[in-house]
Amino acid sequence: MIVVAAALADAEGRVLLQRRPAGKAMAGLWEFPGGKVEPGETPEAALARELAEELDIAVDPADVAPGCFASAPLGERHLILLLYLCRRWRGTPRPIEAEAIAWLRPEEMDAGAMPPADAPLIPMLAALL
Repeated sequence: MIVVAAALADAEGRVLLQRRPAGKAMAGLWEFPGGKVEPGETPEAALARELAEELDIAVDPADVAPGCFASAPLGERHLILLLYLCRRWRGTPRPIEAEAIAWLRPEEMDAGAMPPADAPLIPMLAALL
C-alpha cells in the first residue's frame, strides 16, 4: 500500500504533525499529514487532495518535493510511506480529521509517540531541513 505524507515546513524549521483521533487505528499517535494514493492518482495529486481534506489548505502539486520514504509492515499488508517536503501552501492549517496539530522541530519529535512508519523519517527529515 502506497501512502503519501507531507512535511509542511515553516520558516522557523518546524514541521506540522497531527494527532490521530480516537476510534482510528493508532489513535493518539502523532503523524505527518497525508493518506492513501487512489487508483489513477499521482502521489503529488494525492498529497494535495489529502492536505485539503485533513488540514483545509491548498497545495499545488508542483510545490512538493520528494524527501524520503519508509517501509513498514501494516498487519497483513506492507506500507510504503513517501514523505514530501512542502514549504508553500495557501490557508492556515487546522485539524479537520485529527485531534490536534503541532509545529515541532525534528529534534522535538518523539519517535515513541509516532506510528512505526513515521518515526524512522525523523532523522532523514532533520537532514532535509
